[in-house]
Amino acid sequence: MDSIEMTRSVGELMDREAIRECMFRYCRGIDRQDEAALRSAYWPDAIDRHGPYQGSATGFIDWALEKLSTQGERSVHNVANLSITLRGTQAAVETYFMALQRDRDAQGTVREVFLAGRYVDRFEKRAQEWRIAERTVVYDWVRHLGTPEGSEAERFGPRQPIGGVRGNDPIHALLAAMGQPGSQDGAEHAI
Repeated sequence: MDSIEMTRSVGELMDREAIRECMFRYCRGIDRQDEAALRSAYWPDAIDRHGPYQGSATGFIDWALEKLSTQGERSVHNVANLSITLRGTQAAVETYFMALQRDRDAQGTVREVFLAGRYVDRFEKRAQEWRIAERTVVYDWVRHLGTPEGSEAERFGPRQPIGGVRGNDPIHALLAAMGQPGSQDGAEHAI
């Protein structure tokens, strides 16, 4: 492999890693309700087709954070099987996800749901940074798990701490101890 080919290969690896890191920031942002991390995953002019929400990514973030702050208690998103097709400053990215979500209905009853599907994203690289420009969420599996029995203290027992949101999670304390400003990872990328 000559030096030109090596440079190109290293550049592609760096692009792929930047896209993966962006996906991980999105998951932390949505799960921890960390607005700066969430906004840093999208370009300001991005669009999102996300279940009942269809519109700008900025609007999705506002909608999701409002819904989560009033109804959502906690969620965990796991991503796997990233398929990244690079084409210059654009990339087609298909990312499989599994999510467990805990929220409350209009009457305040706790409910849990398991979701599995794929994020079908068009990423763009601008000023050497990759972010989502267009997203469609494809739902391949939805299973309502119902209402959990007993309190979280009873169900979790000695397994503490329980994950938190909006700056109230052990990751935020760790980042602060390492000199990260505030509670967000990727704040320097926020839109």
